Amino acid sequence: MEVLAIDHVQLAMPEGSEERARRFYSVVLGFREVPKPEPLASRGGCWFEAGFVKLHLGVETDFRAARKAHPALLVSDVREVARKIAAAGFLIREDEPLEGYDRIFTEDPFGNRIELMQKL
Repeated sequence: MEVLAIDHVQLAMPEGSEERARRFYSVVLGFREVPKPEPLASRGGCWFEAGFVKLHLGVETDFRAARKAHPALLVSDVREVARKIAAAGFLIREDEPLEGYDRIFTEDPFGNRIELMQKL
């Protein structure tokens, strides 16, 4: 057996926060929402895709934001994404340089850490 790829990444969100998730992930980051399969739809949450990237947000009753663990999303223009994130009222954090990349960190509406990276 060998691991071939990551199918998706799941982050948690508080119950009833789907509209906030849609605003951030669809409007700000440019993901498109995809329908959850029927047996899972009643649980709440949202599923998003952009190219080969699949990001699921699931409702967690005892929600706590992921402040250290995070997905790192490869983007074509990290500074353009940073401007869009800031214009939408979300924080941008610079970090130590990482050779070969320009990168920033932000948080989704629930406090989950998100890294955005551009290969140089």
